[in-house]
Amino acid sequence: MFPSAATIAERGGDVLRGPATRIATILGAARAIADGELRLDVESPAAELRERLLALPGIGPWTADYLAMRVLGNPDILLSSDLVVRQTAAKLGLPADPRGLDARGTAWSPWRSYATVHLWRARQ
Repeated sequence: MFPSAATIAERGGDVLRGPATRIATILGAARAIADGELRLDVESPAAELRERLLALPGIGPWTADYLAMRVLGNPDILLSSDLVVRQTAAKLGLPADPRGLDARGTAWSPWRSYATVHLWRARQ
């Protein structure tokens, strides 16, 4: 089985590799989950989850929105700052800058998460 958040918080530093700041972010998030400060489940309101995630050191808007999309199954997240999303958008004749893509993406609401996944897959 995959280790629990408590196990990751306790012993993750022994096995995780990568930049120290990234490891600290993972350990901090694991601690918050293990302590009950952060709940990652479909019953969490998206705005509340985003706010709690952004309050954790090292977690920015992309990560918070990605988790809302994947963990909560929120169908209306456009990851317009994602490099692959922007590159694919440009190839398809869509705005490639986040602000322009967000503006264009308003027409895709409430299904912008599907547009994000489509843009990821269309890159190939």
